[in-house]
Amino acid sequence: MTQTFAVPAAVQLAVVERSGFVESRHSGSAIVLDKDGVAVETLGDVEAPILPRSSLKPLQALGCVTAGAALEGERLALATASHSGTDRHVAVVRDVLDAAGLDESDLGCPPAWPGDTETRDELVRHDGSPARVRMNCSGKHAAMLLACTVNGWDTSSYLDPAHPLQAHIREVIERLTGARVSATAVDGCGAPVYGMSLTALVRAIHRIGTSSERSPFALHRSAGALVRAVRENPWTIDGPGRPDTIAIGRLGVFSKGGAEGVMVMVAPDGTSVALKMLDGSGRAATAVAVALLEKHGALGSADVAATMTQLPLSISGGGQDVGAIRPTV
Repeated sequence: MTQTFAVPAAVQLAVVERSGFVESRHSGSAIVLDKDGVAVETLGDVEAPILPRSSLKPLQALGCVTAGAALEGERLALATASHSGTDRHVAVVRDVLDAAGLDESDLGCPPAWPGDTETRDELVRHDGSPARVRMNCSGKHAAMLLACTVNGWDTSSYLDPAHPLQAHIREVIERLTGARVSATAVDGCGAPVYGMSLTALVRAIHRIGTSSERSPFALHRSAGALVRAVRENPWTIDGPGRPDTIAIGRLGVFSKGGAEGVMVMVAPDGTSVALKMLDGSGRAATAVAVALLEKHGALGSADVAATMTQLPLSISGGGQDVGAIRPTV
C-alpha cells in the first residue's frame, strides 16, 4: 500500500493557543523554493508521496487548456477553484457548460450544498437542494467537459483515468513536476488525483507561478494567463471571507489549498511553498504558507501581519476571542 510520511518524519508547523495554553499542535512537512527555483528550506519529509487533492487543480486546469478548452479571465480562474458555491460562482460554471453545449446534469461531481453559509441559507429558505453545480469542484469539471467537447471525446466517461482527457492531464502533470506520478486515487469530486512528493508539487507550482504569457512555449503562456486570471479574480478561487481569497486579494500571491491539509502558494517574486499537514487539518495551512514566504523575504511583514488578522485563526471562548492558531515555522 502506498502511503504518506509517518509521524516521526513530521515537524511542528503551527500551534493552537487558548488562554495562553497550547492546546493542540499541527505537524507536517513543507518545502520552500526561492524565486530561481532553488530549495532554501525543507521541514520534515518532502520526498514521501502525498495526494495534493485540490492543490492539484492548477495543473489539471492547464491540462484542460492545453487540450483545447478556450478559457480566460474568471472562467479560467474557476477551472482551478474550490469555490463556495455562490450564485456568482455558479453563473460562471454554467457559462462554461453552455460553451460546451452541455448542462449541469453532465457534471460528474456529486451534488452538494454550497459552502457559503448565506447562499446555503437562502437555498434552504426556498426549498432548494444539493446540486452538482454548487459542488466546489464544478468549475474544474466544467473545464474538463469543455475540453472533451472540443476534441470530440466522450463526456460520460471523462473521469475515467484511461480517458483521453485524463491521460493528457496526467502527461501535463508529469511535465510540470518533472516526475512520474507514484499513485492514482479518486478525489472527493470523483476525478483522478495523483500521488507525488511535496518536492515535485512545489516544482510544478513554481513553474506555473513564474511563467510568462510571452513565453515561446504554449504551456508556459497558458500558465501565465492562469496566474493572472486568479490574481485578478480572487473571489473565484474560494469565496467571501475564505483563506485563499483573502491571501490572494491582500498579498497578490497565487494560492491553492487542498483537502487533508495541503497548500501551495507562490509570492509575486516567484518564491514558492508547498506543505502538507499530517493530521489532515487545513485550518493553519494558509497562515503557515504565508509565514514561510515572509520568513524568506518574499512578503512584507506589515502586509502579512494585516492579512493574518483577516484569516480565520481566532479561537473563541464564551463568545470572545481567547486565543489563536499560530504558525511556528
